[in-house]
Amino acid sequence: MRTKTPHIADEITFSRDEFRRYGRHLIMPEVGLEGQRKLKSSSVLVIGAGGLGSPVALYLTAAGIGRIGIVDSDDVDLTNLQRQILHSTENLGQPKTESAGRRLRNLNPEIEVETYSTKLSSANALLILKDYDVVVDGSDNFPTRYLISDACVLLGKPDVYGSIFRFEGQVSVFDAKNGPCYRCVYTEPPPPGLVPSCAEGGVLGVLPGIIGTLQASEVIKLVLGIGEALIGRMLLFDALKVQFSELKIRKDPKCPVCGESPTIRELIDYDAFCGYDSKNAGKNEAEIAVEELKRRLDNGDDILLLDVREQVESEIATIGGLLIPLRDLPSRVHELDSAREIIAYCHHGERSQRAVALLKELGFKKAKNLAGGIDQWACVVDKTLSRY
Repeated sequence: MRTKTPHIADEITFSRDEFRRYGRHLIMPEVGLEGQRKLKSSSVLVIGAGGLGSPVALYLTAAGIGRIGIVDSDDVDLTNLQRQILHSTENLGQPKTESAGRRLRNLNPEIEVETYSTKLSSANALLILKDYDVVVDGSDNFPTRYLISDACVLLGKPDVYGSIFRFEGQVSVFDAKNGPCYRCVYTEPPPPGLVPSCAEGGVLGVLPGIIGTLQASEVIKLVLGIGEALIGRMLLFDALKVQFSELKIRKDPKCPVCGESPTIRELIDYDAFCGYDSKNAGKNEAEIAVEELKRRLDNGDDILLLDVREQVESEIATIGGLLIPLRDLPSRVHELDSAREIIAYCHHGERSQRAVALLKELGFKKAKNLAGGIDQWACVVDKTLSRY
């Protein structure tokens, strides 16, 4: 971590209100006045104002980190409020950065909050990250995780990583100066659609609070220079068992970005690296738009709708058809007629995309995926359907 020079920290002063605000820190020998000065003179960039970014930003703000940056390009949605505690019902439709900035400034008016209402990309990452001491990865997709890690390696900054899914989470600190980076552990990204997102698989609402709080703890330890950081270690948490476990992770000498002979010396196209063909999005011949499907159904075309969601999801909303959860599809494929046109759908289109790929491998040439899934159908075609 790039630490502040001693004379800069020594120049940091506190108001009477700040002494009261940080009193529980100041009486701890491990923090004290010197440590609180370090916190106030430090800067942390939180990428993502969602499930993980919410507790991270709140606790770092409360702790007195002097400057906090928030990067997010999304607006607050009702589905966020189950876990994204930075935001509230009154913020629906607002940019997350606007909602987050207001909440953090109200929590601690003594700190500086900078917001970036943009998607982090290869074009802007180095420019945004360069002026912060520590970077927190609160993202929810593989291209952004690789982008953050590579940018941190190139800039020599620690990457405090966290991820969540259903009932499980993981935390680590990737610091190429002292240990592995994200690429050392995850050399290649999984094929697109193989790993369900939280939107597809769900997440226990309190889980990001647990994992995000651990990330905030790691940031504070790094800034203060105390304790043992999770460098070279991956902490795993299982909420169902209330069980923590730890994996040792090592630096890969052949890592293309932080290894002995790095080949990546600048940021790349991370969507392409992870197999996301953003340029041809919506042009897939194996997909059908919700408007086109509605037109064809109204015309009475012979189409079999295949719902590959779980039973509990179909009880919330459905557009009909045969329900075969994706996990059961290989053993129940005999129930389908390969001569018929099959339109598979799920929540947002990820599981149904995998279902169509499987069906095509088995000779179902007329199988297609409903782009955007039932959620897109509810937004465009039938707004009476319940969204979740």
